Amino acid sequence: MPSLKPLKLFALGGSEDLGASIAGSLGTPLAAHEERSFEDGEHKVRPLEPVAGADVYVVHSLYGGPIQSPHDKLCRLLFFIGALKDAGARRVTAVAPYLCYSRKDRRTKSLDPVTTRYVANMFEAVGTDTVATLEVHNPAAFENAFRCRTVTLTAAPIFIEHVKSLGLGGLSVVSPDTGGAKRAELFREALEETLKLPVGKAFADKHRSAGVVSGELFVGDVKGATALIIDDLISSGTTLLRAAEAARRAGACEVLALVAHGLFMEGSEAAVTHPAIGRVITTDSVPPFRVKRGPMRNKVQVLSCAPLLAETIRRLHEDKPLSDLLVC
Repeated sequence: MPSLKPLKLFALGGSEDLGASIAGSLGTPLAAHEERSFEDGEHKVRPLEPVAGADVYVVHSLYGGPIQSPHDKLCRLLFFIGALKDAGARRVTAVAPYLCYSRKDRRTKSLDPVTTRYVANMFEAVGTDTVATLEVHNPAAFENAFRCRTVTLTAAPIFIEHVKSLGLGGLSVVSPDTGGAKRAELFREALEETLKLPVGKAFADKHRSAGVVSGELFVGDVKGATALIIDDLISSGTTLLRAAEAARRAGACEVLALVAHGLFMEGSEAAVTHPAIGRVITTDSVPPFRVKRGPMRNKVQVLSCAPLLAETIRRLHEDKPLSDLLVC
């Protein structure tokens, strides 16, 4: 039976466009709020309409942008959630398509911080009921870090619909490292089921230490196929480019990179424009403000994640299952 609780949808500064797209898909307006910055760099965020008894969703993608750092955005989101709970919100869900610090989910060196767990503690401290994110780096570590409910969405439905629209034949899904093998296999199985055609698989080996990437092993059959490299994000692009070059050497006729989050940090232009990569397809979880005009922009295609996020919010609000949208 549908929930009778009123739904309130907010989008904080920097995530307004994504929030508006989600609101359009839901058929509900964005709720009003105020954000103020003070001379000393402190800030205040508050709702401008009643939220008591409401089911509240706050959209804020926590990437570092041209104006606010990940720390700024995280702090504002946490303070706003605290204010919503203080104002009597019945349930508050943080919708953070890109969740900052999720890549540091374990100790790789002595005395390393485990920031995923620390971030989880902060969300819980302000009373967050649910945290929903898209294609988190390590779903198991993310879920284990939180005691509140977590929703680990996969970008697979977005990419599968796009690949289907291309009408390609002879496909092979490639994981750019062994750590992403489960993500790649889940995507391959779902793609195969949708297309009703066999889809090959392959993976590249990768080792990273002190920022240096190494590893030459490539296993799988991509000869004569369009290789689909699936990953959670592109930062410098080094990992994707290594996998693309390996797939080309193994006989792939084309390489498409499918990445949920397009950070496009320093060095990514060289990777994206390299002839080994045919195209980079990403979502608007991170707006492509670092993608330069010209050859780089011509090879980057951005798909909307708003319909997926809107459907997730709708099902959460109506207490309906999410199993087909999640990383399993």
